[in-house]
Amino acid sequence: MSDFNYFGIQLSSGDASQRLSNALKQIKALIFPVEGVLTGGQITFAAKGEEVFSCSIRDAFALREARERGLHIAAISERSSDAQKQLLEHLGIEHIYLGYDPKIKAYEELKAVCGLQDEDCAYIADDVIDIPILEKAALSVTPIDGIEYLRNRVSYISAYEGGKGCIREMIELILQEQGKWEYSEYSTM
Repeated sequence: MSDFNYFGIQLSSGDASQRLSNALKQIKALIFPVEGVLTGGQITFAAKGEEVFSCSIRDAFALREARERGLHIAAISERSSDAQKQLLEHLGIEHIYLGYDPKIKAYEELKAVCGLQDEDCAYIADDVIDIPILEKAALSVTPIDGIEYLRNRVSYISAYEGGKGCIREMIELILQEQGKWEYSEYSTM
C-alpha cells in the first residue's frame, strides 16, 4: 500500500490499532469546535433571546484532568457569543478561538502560539466545515453522531455523541496511552 495520509489515517498494511496507539502517545493538544462536539448539535435560546449552552459534566471533569496533566485544550468556533465565552472560560479552556471563519486560521494560530506541529494535534469534529483541520491533524476524530461523510474518513470514531462524552473518551484514550490517566479502573470505556 501507499504512504498516503488521508484524514490523519496513514494508509498502509500495518496494524491499525498500533497506528492509533502511536498517534495517541504523541498528542499534545486536543482541539474541538464548541457546537456539535462540546455542546452537542443544538443551540438553545432563552425567553429574552440570549443563547444558552450546556455541556457534559463528565467532559468538564476530563478537561480539567487533561489540563492538569499538560495537554493543551482549545475550542474553536466560527460563531462568537457571550454564552460560548462564559462556558469556555468556566471550563478553564486555555485557548479560546471564537469568530474564526475559516476555522483553519485558529488552528494555525494555536500551533504557532504553542509551538505545535500537526503530529501533536488531535481534532474532534462533527461536520464538513472542519475538514481542513481534520486533514491536517495527526488524529482526526468524530463523535458517533458526526455526519456519515466524516465517519467514513477519520482516524477514530468516538462511541459517544457530541456533548455527551466524546471529549471525555478522547481525553481518557490519550492520557491512558501516555500513562497519565490514574482512573483506568473507572474509565467510561
